[in-house]
Amino acid sequence: MNESKSGYPDGFFERGDSAPDAIFYLPPRLVTHIDNAAIRAVSELYEQLGIDGSSGNRSRVLDVMSSWVSHLRSAPDELVVLGMNASELAANSMATERIVQDLNTDPVLPFADESFDAVLCCVSIDYLVRPVEVLREAARVLRPEGQIVITFSNRCFPSKAIRGWLETDDEGRGAIVIDYLRRAGGFDGAQLSLRTPASRGYRGDPLYAVTARAVTARAAAAGGNATSPSSSRPR
Repeated sequence: MNESKSGYPDGFFERGDSAPDAIFYLPPRLVTHIDNAAIRAVSELYEQLGIDGSSGNRSRVLDVMSSWVSHLRSAPDELVVLGMNASELAANSMATERIVQDLNTDPVLPFADESFDAVLCCVSIDYLVRPVEVLREAARVLRPEGQIVITFSNRCFPSKAIRGWLETDDEGRGAIVIDYLRRAGGFDGAQLSLRTPASRGYRGDPLYAVTARAVTARAAAAGGNATSPSSSRPR
């Protein structure tokens, strides 16, 4: 495929369902989209990274493309959830603030610079048609050394996932996410990891995570950016 002005192949961000997302996400879906083992892997990762309330540190966390549950084992001091469905967000018991916003039509986050300690995006990155813009905004609202955690599996709404995501494998999807972060700028130390068992006997949903930190002002001035041995151009 030829490259478009975005730097990605032509058609990379096309989706089977081109209707406005507001129509698709209008009915509330109070369900989980990955199995219990994958959910546990998400929760364990958040706990290990000190993002949930178990760390004992005061923190403000933003969960983008959120729903009725954020998969945190304990609540941080502040949890801001941003998603497409008001009813789903209202059901999120840990949330301290709820914002309805379609990031595919408006990728600008309505928050001040350096106002969050962590930004989460759980099994939703594959639906973004302007991911670099959204992640650039995530870098802006994160405090220096703040964490971004992007998790994904092999399950999705295929009609709403972008073509480039559907046409590759799990390793390629990790490379796509790392490439998004590199293009967005403002992140360093991006790493891809498999959070569920890699054994052939494991039959559950796989759960992958890409984590990175917002660069400090000094690192930004020196050209700090997301890097990883797994980083490569999307296929």
